[in-house]
Amino acid sequence: MAISVVMPALELAQETGKVLVWIKKEGDNVVKGEPLLEIETDKVSFELEAQADGILAGVRSHEGDVVPVGQIIAWLVAPGEQPPVETDTASRVMAEQARPMTASTSASSAPAPAAAPRAASGGPRISPKARRIAEEKGVDITKIRGTGPDGQITGDDVLKAAEVPAPAESLTTIARLMAERTTQSWTTVPHFYLARDVDASALNAAREQLGRDKFTHTDLLIALVARTLLNHPKMNASWTGSAIRLNPDVNISLAIAVPEGVVSAVISNASTIALAEIATQRKDLAARAKSGRLRPTDIAGGTFTISNLGMFGIDAFRAIITPPQAAVLAVGRITDRVVAVHGQPAVRPIMTITLSSDHRVVDGAQAAAFLNDLAAALEQPLEKVGQS
Repeated sequence: MAISVVMPALELAQETGKVLVWIKKEGDNVVKGEPLLEIETDKVSFELEAQADGILAGVRSHEGDVVPVGQIIAWLVAPGEQPPVETDTASRVMAEQARPMTASTSASSAPAPAAAPRAASGGPRISPKARRIAEEKGVDITKIRGTGPDGQITGDDVLKAAEVPAPAESLTTIARLMAERTTQSWTTVPHFYLARDVDASALNAAREQLGRDKFTHTDLLIALVARTLLNHPKMNASWTGSAIRLNPDVNISLAIAVPEGVVSAVISNASTIALAEIATQRKDLAARAKSGRLRPTDIAGGTFTISNLGMFGIDAFRAIITPPQAAVLAVGRITDRVVAVHGQPAVRPIMTITLSSDHRVVDGAQAAAFLNDLAAALEQPLEKVGQS
């Protein structure tokens, strides 16, 4: 029986996927679990694996095609079996509608603009005055269509060209998705913010004791936040659109800066795994995020986000919530400040943490209780994470 290969949906907001490259070719024998092709979504590129043994047949989406989620892109068939014809025809129509216009299609469907008249030397016809203005303004005369006699470029043509702004930079898929989602969150989620200064003396000491080369402050933050969330289930909850869903697991999304923007990779069950495992996963996720090799499972299922900009010298900031999560913790740098200790001025390493919360899920008192417990954990970290 033929088994369809469809464009998968990795998240609710995904509408399409792009075929990057077919690893297997039409007619190849395929074993279950083998990669068939590489697909790119708005957030990641990944290899789609075969769901069963068979022969790859009826490939209808090619490299570079943008395909709607759920659409059939190929079949796995038994020896001698043919892919279903009727479904094949219907799906091929959908694929053509979703396929971007190719250069040849564009050229055949749109009339080519008339070329600007050229001088005998091969350059554009241009008046001496216009040439002088072009040199002063730094205008490329080869890109100007002249309006003078026989297509000659006039001074007015050059002045008009000088006023045209440079084309806007196209957004990458990650940057576009970040723009869309932050706008959606900012305009639909009722944010409120709580901030707390924390003495990071014990946090610094814990990192030194556990090994600076083995663990970062972010590793400790992930472990401490996750363990504190166990006592505050509302902070680890999700808004479904009409109700609050309490999530059974604590999965920490870590905001990672990449050249195209920011992606969030998930450390699952962060409240139960050892600090060493958190550090290992965090290093692996960061490396693959920066090389664009995150897998679908790496970005799915987050229940609470941490965004740490301390390494960029930022003292404090407010982060935007990632729906359907209920909160995000923004972490600033650790810096020496003069504070009162037992009524006397003293210098201590201080870190500002700012909690952004969804008021539909939690209220101010609940968020404050969580932030207070987290501050206490940060000031006694080894008691929470142990010696792992």
